[in-house]
Amino acid sequence: MSTSIISSGSVDALAISRKSWVAFLGPLLACAIILLVAVPLVAKIVSLRVGIVCGVLVVAYFAYQILVMWSVRLYIDDLGVWVYEGILPWNRGVSGVKWRDLDEAVYLPGFAAWVTGAYDLKIAHRYTKSSEIVLSSMSRGNLAAEVINGRAASRAACTGNECC
Repeated sequence: MSTSIISSGSVDALAISRKSWVAFLGPLLACAIILLVAVPLVAKIVSLRVGIVCGVLVVAYFAYQILVMWSVRLYIDDLGVWVYEGILPWNRGVSGVKWRDLDEAVYLPGFAAWVTGAYDLKIAHRYTKSSEIVLSSMSRGNLAAEVINGRAASRAACTGNECC
């Protein structure tokens, strides 16, 4: 599990997970298939220039998709659980669930997830399903769920003005 600290103003955040290498396999495989099959077909049927342009566009699209996946970070701070993602200024952002609204964090176990260490995570909101966080192929997602649930339990155990 990552132990890096993200400083955001006056609050320090602990990064607990990011996308696993498994998440990158799908886009890389799709890009390779398109480049090896579809682009040569277009180049043969239409023209070589159109095929080259299609190839460049395919590589640019999949490079963007990989960079977006690379930017996904799950972290916790004193306020709650947050997901940061995005590479372009207009779609960069943070979404999350505050500790007071957190129901639970669960991961989906399975053989493939166990072998690769890439778990799907669901961080449920107590009051509404539209605000929950669902992430696929998160590196050590099982440990991230344990950290989140542990922190939530310790915060719930605090009484009065005491803070854990």
